[in-house]
Amino acid sequence: MTEYIALIAAMGTATYLPRWLPLFFLTRRKLAGLFVEWLELIPAAILAALLLPALVTSGEPRSLDIFRPEMWVAIPTFIFAMWTKSLGGTVIVGMLLFWLQGKVF
Repeated sequence: MTEYIALIAAMGTATYLPRWLPLFFLTRRKLAGLFVEWLELIPAAILAALLLPALVTSGEPRSLDIFRPEMWVAIPTFIFAMWTKSLGGTVIVGMLLFWLQGKVF
């Protein structure tokens, strides 16, 4: 039992430290504007890296398929997101279009 507790504590520390250290050392410093702009792009880059393969590939092994129904849902959802900048609205539009796509295709 103590091994499990030690393992959970070690995993928590390994997860917490990489997040805490930059905050601890960089909170009192003024970062360069270019660096801050670059950091703001990281969430969008991660989201794109996660979503794009699911949208444009299919099968095993994965092959390019840009005409998947999911892509037809992603395009208007992306346009809505760019137009409104509303996270909640984008989620609702995406879910609605995905549901409709399931009814049509």
